[in-house]
Amino acid sequence: MSKPATEPNPPTSALHLASEFLDRRTTLDKVRNVLHRYPALSPAVVLVIAIIVFGLLNDRFLAPANLSLITQQVAVVGTLAVAQTLIILTAGIDLSVGAVMVLSSMVVAQTATQNGLPGIVALLLGFIVGIAAGAFNGLLVTRLRLPPFIVTLGTLNIFVALTLLYSNGATVRGSEMPALLTWTGTTFDVLGVRISVGVIMMLVLYIVVAFILGKTAWGRHVYAVGDDKESARLAGISVNRVLMSVYIAAGAVLAIGAWIQIGRTNAASPNAGADLNLDSITAVVIGGTSLFGGRGTIWGTLLGALIVGVFRNGLSLAGLDVLYQTLAVGVLIIVAVSVDQWIRKVRK
Repeated sequence: MSKPATEPNPPTSALHLASEFLDRRTTLDKVRNVLHRYPALSPAVVLVIAIIVFGLLNDRFLAPANLSLITQQVAVVGTLAVAQTLIILTAGIDLSVGAVMVLSSMVVAQTATQNGLPGIVALLLGFIVGIAAGAFNGLLVTRLRLPPFIVTLGTLNIFVALTLLYSNGATVRGSEMPALLTWTGTTFDVLGVRISVGVIMMLVLYIVVAFILGKTAWGRHVYAVGDDKESARLAGISVNRVLMSVYIAAGAVLAIGAWIQIGRTNAASPNAGADLNLDSITAVVIGGTSLFGGRGTIWGTLLGALIVGVFRNGLSLAGLDVLYQTLAVGVLIIVAVSVDQWIRKVRK
């Protein structure tokens, strides 16, 4: 019995032409797909362009002394942005990060100077305050099911008021504190650039959080909850437990930020960090993390924090008033959110 005749396979060139014909994506569509797959790519490009432009505008921008200033400023914003990233990945937002950091710093400084506690004990109390503040936010979000924006807008005012009441509005100078509390401000030379211990602590924090988000079940649950809470719940993930743990982790990170802030300014002031909330959100959004949750990388946030630091410093060297610097950061947020909306429309 003869075998039935089979049609020959189409040549490879024909398959290639067919796929090209079916793939009607424009160049913009392809760019959007790349940015969707690699969220940290766009902030990396923006950072390189910003460094080149500001370097050409002012010779002092790339001077070692100025680069030292930028890195030390980024240490505080970058640390707060880690906490903000964790929360935004779950489709939330925290407007109280700066207030929690300042409250923790004042507790650390006051208990060490006014109550005579050893530096390590004061730091532990600061961590307890940061974690308690994060847990308070988390309880309001998970138990009362209030929107994170409203919750943290309210707790922002609560924590600011508590800080002023606790400290009586007084600044504690670094010279009055134990050396351990200002240790994060210690600097050392790296190729002419003065790097502080606080910068190293921030980088270590990024490495740890990147590993946790990328290599652990908890990290995968954070992304799942941010992407779709209901689907995560149906998959067996305890959404409230994940959210609660995220806010507690964020509080602990903010306590680290308080320690870095004390070393950075060699003081603890209840009026510090007026722009830190805005800058932390800007760093996260510019870094490619979606405000709608479920997408982004911690390394993109680091690039975003560097962009914020570079923009503020570059505009300052250009002689612009601090109000225009804040204006520029606000514009960056709007542009970043617009780009995020555009990227989310990617066709798979």
